[in-house]
Amino acid sequence: MSVVMILQAALPAHSASRIKDLVSVEGVRENQLVGYGLVVGLNGTGDSLRNAPFTQQSLTAMLERLGVNTRDANMKTDNTAAVMVTASLPPFARKGSRIDVSISSLGDADDLRGGTLIVTPLLGADGEVYAVAQGSLQIAGFSAGGDAESITTGVPTSGRIPNGALIERELNFSMGHMNSLALSLRTPDFTTARRIAAVINEEMGMNIANPLDPATVQVQKPLGYQKDMVSLMTDIEQLYVTPDQKARVVIDEKSGIIVIGHEVRVSEVAIAQGNLTIRVTETPQVSQPGPLAQVGQTAVVPRTEVEVDTGEGKKLALLNPGVNLQDLVDGLNALGIGPRDMIAILQALKVSGALHAEIEVM
Repeated sequence: MSVVMILQAALPAHSASRIKDLVSVEGVRENQLVGYGLVVGLNGTGDSLRNAPFTQQSLTAMLERLGVNTRDANMKTDNTAAVMVTASLPPFARKGSRIDVSISSLGDADDLRGGTLIVTPLLGADGEVYAVAQGSLQIAGFSAGGDAESITTGVPTSGRIPNGALIERELNFSMGHMNSLALSLRTPDFTTARRIAAVINEEMGMNIANPLDPATVQVQKPLGYQKDMVSLMTDIEQLYVTPDQKARVVIDEKSGIIVIGHEVRVSEVAIAQGNLTIRVTETPQVSQPGPLAQVGQTAVVPRTEVEVDTGEGKKLALLNPGVNLQDLVDGLNALGIGPRDMIAILQALKVSGALHAEIEVM
């Protein structure tokens, strides 16, 4: 069933936000890590080696490193599963600290509950090992069943290991010696970039911030500033800025969700909507002969009910020029339409030129 959601901001239209919530510092970012490993200790719910040859090859290679020769052996263990291990290396993470890892089954394992991940190197995009993961899995889902019925809740073939990876290599990035830094707007906008620069310059009492483009504000270290760039960023990230936003309507046609921004405006327009709906209901009844009848038999008598709705009760709805979000929502709701028809109306408004907003279809 499709659901329509037309959201209006709970805060005022021009509420201010901290700079730290609007931007990220260029170079201060996470890095993705990935690794391939084995989970052991499963209760017969691991990979079948016949269908997952990579699991058998990995198991053989691991045992050889431990001094156990299993070449040409006919292994039938189903307590092992091949998995992909992923993690995010946070900025400024130091050697010896720990991060969480996510585990996902790669073969045909049924359940990873009770499993333990064997030592797995985690590599970055450059092919270097930045962390090593190992530990017991935490699985939120489960599955159970018998010969006639089974039930599965969640995803029992994926899980997490909190603090399951130990960082072995650091990223060489330091802000202390820098004389300038770039602030990257999470939502690029010319007006917001200029407002951020203006607020920083007003706070510092000099022109040290310059908007380079809608997504970047360059900040220079002030002359005579006795502290480093970390302290400067601490001083400016708590400043409040009123971000601007585009008039936008976001539509997810698959789920029927509609999100309308606060700045959306509509010119004067009349809207009508009507659908022909035909509903056919079958309610068969059982006809039986009387209790003392000598002849007759039980029979099923068909009963069909047909309802037709031509939408005659729906009329034109008039939207006045320059209406705000609340007026637009009230006007569309007055038509009594479903989400699919509302999506079509919004798209028709855009084509007619009456909807002054950008429509983004997901």
